[in-house]
Amino acid sequence: MKTQLEKIAGEVNRPCVTISLNTHRTYPDNASDAIVLKNLLLEATESVVAEFGKRPVTKLLDRINTLSDHIDNKDNLDSLHLFLSNSTTAIVQSPWSVTANSVHIADRFFIKPLIRLLNQTEHYLILILSQSGGSLLHAINNGIVAEIKNDDFPIGENQHYITNHEEMSDGKKVDNMVREYLNTVDKAVVRVNHDTNMRCVVVCTEDNYSRLLQVADVPSIYYGHVPIDYNDISHGNIIPKAWAVVEQIQQQRRTDAIKEMQEAVGQGLVITDLNEMYRAAKEGRGELLITHNDFQQPVKMTGPLSFDVVADATQPNVIADISSEIAWEVISKKGRAIFTSQPAIKTLGNIALKVRY
Repeated sequence: MKTQLEKIAGEVNRPCVTISLNTHRTYPDNASDAIVLKNLLLEATESVVAEFGKRPVTKLLDRINTLSDHIDNKDNLDSLHLFLSNSTTAIVQSPWSVTANSVHIADRFFIKPLIRLLNQTEHYLILILSQSGGSLLHAINNGIVAEIKNDDFPIGENQHYITNHEEMSDGKKVDNMVREYLNTVDKAVVRVNHDTNMRCVVVCTEDNYSRLLQVADVPSIYYGHVPIDYNDISHGNIIPKAWAVVEQIQQQRRTDAIKEMQEAVGQGLVITDLNEMYRAAKEGRGELLITHNDFQQPVKMTGPLSFDVVADATQPNVIADISSEIAWEVISKKGRAIFTSQPAIKTLGNIALKVRY
């Protein structure tokens, strides 16, 4: 996603067409998505031809006319975003809806949907520790991507057990055997974390999770745990519970970011003027940007680092949302960009930038 965003955000082409529409995951609602898409593609075609004529945008018009062939509405999520130019065709699905279906035509793509998707998409691991052993899953938000299978996983049942019948009643020795097993499991998870940077939700008993953290080499790689239901360890039962743990982590990140921004106000490190924010982000001074999910501001550039705010995003040569451009500049220069609807952001306004200096 980040590689794709870099390519799309960096393209300057005349014109760049961005189409965004709400879609549906299930039948019969998703049957209407094709009709909505067809109408938006027609709108894009008519607008492009009216502004540029046919000859300069022949390749773009061909891309628009054949795009429907590459989209299967049976696989839709909650929104669909299309990025089209004479040299680019990109199709991105998102699990978040948009405020309204839209067609944007400008010298750059409208990248807010991609930034929000990058910002709110979480790749993580789910470790299932059952009586028969351990398995490891790769999850993205509320969906399972695949089971991880390598030299460690799946892990068989605990082979650290006591064979002396007299020692089986020794609770301490039994506990030590369990800890040895969990230590083996932890080292296997750490190896995957090292390769992928993904953190982990553990599905197990509370006692085993407590022991796992005690023997863990890097306890911080674990997000939390979900109590195991031995009667149902299906992926369909596990993923909603694991995703709820991750959503809480994401919510806490946003809360912490707002608190950090509020503290930075007193240090004189917060900018709320859009022109100043854009300039600071371009200069690489942006450390943390917080934007309300619903905020969008079209502008018309008046210079390399200046612009005028406008009301109509459909005007020629207008950037549909300057907050997206600011967010990309912050992200691309190793800063953080947070999108949120939490009420606490209202103390800062719809958008605020904490600068490094």
